Amino acid sequence: MASLNEQDELAMSTDELLQAQVELYHHCFAFVKSLALKAATELRIPDAIHRRGGAATLSDLAAETGIHPTKLSSLRRLMRVLTTSGVFSVVDDVAGAVYKLTRVSRLLVGAGGHAILSPVVGAFVSRSFVAALFSMREGFTDERAAALSLYEVAHGSTIWETTAAGRSGEIFNAAMAADSRFTMDILLREECGGSIFRAVKGSLVDVGGGHGSAASAIARAFPHIKCTVLDLPHVVAGAPAHDNVTFVAGDMFDYIPPADVVLLKWILHDWKDEDCVKILRRCKESIPARDAGGKVIIIDTVIGFGGSQGIVSKETEVLLDGFMMCVDGIEREELEWRKIFLEAGFTDYKITATMGIRPIIELCP
Repeated sequence: MASLNEQDELAMSTDELLQAQVELYHHCFAFVKSLALKAATELRIPDAIHRRGGAATLSDLAAETGIHPTKLSSLRRLMRVLTTSGVFSVVDDVAGAVYKLTRVSRLLVGAGGHAILSPVVGAFVSRSFVAALFSMREGFTDERAAALSLYEVAHGSTIWETTAAGRSGEIFNAAMAADSRFTMDILLREECGGSIFRAVKGSLVDVGGGHGSAASAIARAFPHIKCTVLDLPHVVAGAPAHDNVTFVAGDMFDYIPPADVVLLKWILHDWKDEDCVKILRRCKESIPARDAGGKVIIIDTVIGFGGSQGIVSKETEVLLDGFMMCVDGIEREELEWRKIFLEAGFTDYKITATMGIRPIIELCP
């Protein structure tokens, strides 16, 4: 009598078996795309193509980036991974392959010395996070690791302890600032979420707002809003000066400065449900009643919201959720968000879809 595995194999044709093998290997090697993207970002290949007028040969890229001529073959293979993945495009020319930017790699081109989203690549595709994810099996099965995040299992400290000092903190803060500049520039447009922020009556506090990129963008777009950033003392100490933003050093679990609106951009996904409830209760204490304009604005992922996403958006949501296991964070579905909101004492919420994977949630007391 055939075993179950043998029966499954017999049920598949030769073509299906081989395709299954290809798909399995595709999953195994998917990490190579991330590391190739990181290498291209660190080598500043997007900038090199941009400096060459938007089109560059391998020799051009080597000259612009300082890659040794003996590594041209390896560079060609790196670019083949990234053109197949859609990060760059390639056309054949009499001089050989010519590489161009796509909408993805345009986001990595520097502007005025500050690349748009390249700091995000450096922070997310890092040795520390990869090492944490390598601890996944141990995190699931080891009794000692049960109460720890994957990051703690791998490194012996939390991500927040690690970023409180040293180079890793600078990298993390730069990534969050880059994401805020990019995201808020889009969300403050009228067709995305501008009307939501325009309706803020007088004051807004950005909780966990880092170096003030999001708050500064809001204050520039809507000068009538008095913007404050609350973050931990070591973060505030390193923040650059902003003419239109006030910084307050403190802990969101203890106190949130009074304001008409509290903004939580990519904050709650870092925390377990019970911690989110504590944070939201502090938010509720700091805002006025609903009829006086009191509100909490959350910018975070709602998995599956909308129901008509493409495969890239769906995969990005769940991959991000898997990534958040590093820090014991979670990306939530709407029902999970609703449970937290009700437990924190809020009575109503509204989710406004954006073109990205992070909608805007308005939470009313």
